[in-house]
Amino acid sequence: MSKVIEQKKQIVEEIADKLKSSVSTVIVDYRGLNVAEVTELRKQLRDAGVEYKVYKNSMTRRAAEAADLAGLNEQLVGPNAIAFSTEDVVAPAKILNDFAKEHDALEIKAGVIEGNIASVEEIKALASLPSREGLLSMLLSVLQAPMRNFALAAKAVADQKEEA
Repeated sequence: MSKVIEQKKQIVEEIADKLKSSVSTVIVDYRGLNVAEVTELRKQLRDAGVEYKVYKNSMTRRAAEAADLAGLNEQLVGPNAIAFSTEDVVAPAKILNDFAKEHDALEIKAGVIEGNIASVEEIKALASLPSREGLLSMLLSVLQAPMRNFALAAKAVADQKEEA
């Protein structure tokens, strides 16, 4: 009996550590997805570096309380899967939201974004953001624009002086 309790305590600690260390966590209800769809979803998440796992709700509730995220407990009803991302904040939300659009059976329930509990609307808003690389390229183009405009203006002045 004590071995079982020890194993459960380790699983609760594992979940709590993942909740604390991940920058983005999304909880979904996967009821109604067939094996092929779940396999496809797992592959998409794995390719993006997102861990996707199913845990017992009772253990997840205890882990959420240990991680000071007790507000998640009301969402932990029925079959749930949790996607953890330690690197990209947007990736799990984007992949799960896109997958939910194609498969009505997948339902986003809640999430945690950088230690704060997020609603379904916040997760969907996060999913609409471009990826990290997309945001960096937008920032780079914004930073380059003034230099490009200055270079064009300097060239125009030089051309004008050459003509005169």
